[in-house]
Amino acid sequence: RYVVRAQLPGIDPDKDVEVTVADGALTIHAERRETHKDQHRSEFVYGELTRTVRLPKGADENAVTATYRDGILEVTVAITPEEAQAKKVPIAHGQ
Repeated sequence: RYVVRAQLPGIDPDKDVEVTVADGALTIHAERRETHKDQHRSEFVYGELTRTVRLPKGADENAVTATYRDGILEVTVAITPEEAQAKKVPIAHGQ
């Protein structure tokens, strides 16, 4: 299996994180928007993160899971072991 972990503290994974897999690549996109207001001041905390990693040979794009716990996003991709098979190469006859 192939595992990618990202530290994403203080976000809501249901609203702020998107994980996609396409064409042999895994992309994690996260965006944090937070506003703190009180009577005399306001604070805005925001930021955006996008990371794309190439998946190894044999990665099963249909067997991807993602979990978020204690500020850590963990994405796991199943790897199907490929058996090395000999390929017969035809020989052309020259004239």
